[in-house]
Amino acid sequence: MQNRQWVLDHYPDGPATPDVWRLEEVDMPEPGPGQILIRTRWLSMDPYMRGRLSPAANYTAGVAIGGVMHGGGLGEVIASNHPDWKVGELAESMSVGWREHAVLTPDLPGAAATNRVPEGVPAQATLSWLGMPGLTAYVGLTEIGRPIPGETLVVSAASGAAGQLVGQIAKLMGARVIGIAGSDDKLDYCRSIGFDAGINYKTCPDMSAAIAELAPNGVDVFFDNTGGPIHDAVLANLATFARVIICGRIAVVDQAPSEDIGLRASSRLIVTRARIQGLIVFDWWHKRAEAFRHLINWHAQGHIRFREDILDGFEHAPEAFVRMMAGGNRGKQLLRL
Repeated sequence: MQNRQWVLDHYPDGPATPDVWRLEEVDMPEPGPGQILIRTRWLSMDPYMRGRLSPAANYTAGVAIGGVMHGGGLGEVIASNHPDWKVGELAESMSVGWREHAVLTPDLPGAAATNRVPEGVPAQATLSWLGMPGLTAYVGLTEIGRPIPGETLVVSAASGAAGQLVGQIAKLMGARVIGIAGSDDKLDYCRSIGFDAGINYKTCPDMSAAIAELAPNGVDVFFDNTGGPIHDAVLANLATFARVIICGRIAVVDQAPSEDIGLRASSRLIVTRARIQGLIVFDWWHKRAEAFRHLINWHAQGHIRFREDILDGFEHAPEAFVRMMAGGNRGKQLLRL
C-alpha cells in the first residue's frame, strides 16, 4: 500500500506558488514501539509555515529539499504500538506534515507531543480556536499585551485564525477593539463577533490618520500579525506605555530584507515608553492546558465564535496554503482530506 505526501521541490523566490511542492508516493509507514499510525483527516494551514520554506533557519530549521512539508494536522489512529492509544481514536499533532498517513510518537515533549481531541468540540477545533491559534491569542494577550478595561487594542489580520480570537478575548478583558483586515466582508464578520470598529487597509487612503480618528487617545495594545505599512501606521499612534505584540509578518514575509524598511520607531518608543515583544507560541506551550480551559469555557458560554475556511482534497494542499498566504481565506484555513 502506498502513502501520498507533499514534499518540497524547491525554495520559492518571492511568494510561494503551487509548484514549490510535488506530490510523491512512498511505501506505507509502520509504527515502531511506542508509536501510532494515523490516517490524516485534517491539515492546518498557518502563516508560520512560510518560514519553513527557506534553507536558512529562523527560530527552527526549515524544510529540506525533498522533505515532507511541515504542518499540524489530525487523524484517526489505524494502528497502535502505544499502550495508551487505541485504534479509532483521534490524534492531533504539530508533527503530522503534509501526508495522508503519518507515524507519530505520542510521548515526545512540548509542541511535538500528540494530543487527544477533547469531548464536545469538533475535531478540527484542535487546529483552530482550541489549538495553536487559540494558544497564540491567549498568551499574547494575557502574558504580553495585558489589556485592562477601557484600553484600546488594535489587531491586524483581524479575521484570521488568531486575529478573530484576539478581538474576542480582548473584549472579554474589557478592551475596545479595532480590527484591520483586507476586505469589507472580513470587517463585517469582525463586527459581528464583537469588534468595535474596523479599517480596510486595501481601501484606506491614510492608515495612520484612520487609526488616529478611531483611537484619539492612542493605541494601548497592538497585536501585530502582518508587519509592513500597517505596523508603521499603528506604531505612529501608540499611547503612553503601550504594549506591542509582534506575532507575524505575513505582509512582508515574501520580501527581501532590504525591502522591509519602514518607520524608524525609536523616537516614538522613547516618547510613549512603549514595550515591543516578539511572540513565538512554541515558547508558551506550558500554558496550553490553562489556555484551553478558558477557551472551552468561553466557547461553551457563547463568548467565542469562529469562522473556518475549508478546502477539500489532499491534492489541494498547495492551493490552500497559497490561498491563505494571499489573504483569500475567510477565517482559519483548513484542508479536509
